[in-house]
Amino acid sequence: MNEFELIARLTESLPTNASIVVGPGDDCAVIDLGLPDQYVLLKTDAVVEGVHFTKATEPENVGHKALGRCLSDVAAMTGTPTHALVTLALPDKFDADYVGRVYTGMNALAARYGVAIVGGETTTNPGRMLISVAVLGTVAKEKCALRSGAKTGDAVFVTGELGGSLAGKHLNFEPRLAEAQWLAGHFSIHAMIDLSDGLAGDLRHILKASRVGAELLSDAIPVSRAAKVARRTESPAKTPLLAALTDGEDFELLFTVAARDAVPLLDAWKKQFSDLPLACIGKITGEGGLRIRDKKGVQALAADGYVHFQKS
Repeated sequence: MNEFELIARLTESLPTNASIVVGPGDDCAVIDLGLPDQYVLLKTDAVVEGVHFTKATEPENVGHKALGRCLSDVAAMTGTPTHALVTLALPDKFDADYVGRVYTGMNALAARYGVAIVGGETTTNPGRMLISVAVLGTVAKEKCALRSGAKTGDAVFVTGELGGSLAGKHLNFEPRLAEAQWLAGHFSIHAMIDLSDGLAGDLRHILKASRVGAELLSDAIPVSRAAKVARRTESPAKTPLLAALTDGEDFELLFTVAARDAVPLLDAWKKQFSDLPLACIGKITGEGGLRIRDKKGVQALAADGYVHFQKS
């Protein structure tokens, strides 16, 4: 049973109440607590030593990543993070100075985005460090972006460049909070997700939630320099394009808008965020499934993103 099969099984009979706008299945849970114009966002995520970082990872980067993953999910809803709780699970023989530096990295990122870290929990976890972060945020009701709003004919966009995150980006990425809020303030965003498990996998989440298909243009997908370098050195069997589709932990925004907004969006983006690329990489189709167009024509895309407990 892989990650998503397990999630489906565990969430099929969860208790609920009248405050739930969106429960499991999106980047954040969306709650209506009666605030006049805003929903409350809830998100939790974890990083585990040996999975998301190693013993050699600079501790400040561990803390940055632990909080940044949650902030990236809040960005995908076009929200504003406000508070965080941190659960810290440590082996018996832990290094207090290392743990302090983890918090230095976490605190710096929190301060940059006005997030208050208001408590948490410490416990023992034999053998390895685990950090779980829970974040509270808000979003304007009329601006909240979900995975389920993509429409046939939409243009598909992605920020930044993709692939090769293990070269360092997975530890020092910047959550796209400002960019997402700007998008929501200037355009109608039909669907959005952050890229944590790879373009091929995360786009499929939008397609499933929206009950649509998509066609990507291979030449339009922005491949990072790190992915091209890894192709030559670390992973010669994986093409740079495949790395961009499947590596994961890019923490960029993937979103759809009406086709008529594509050119105005690109023009406005270049003026607002000149240092961050934005690419139109395809379109939403009425047919199910994910396809890719290259010089040989259009074919189904078999590649997928990262999945925990993946079957062999």
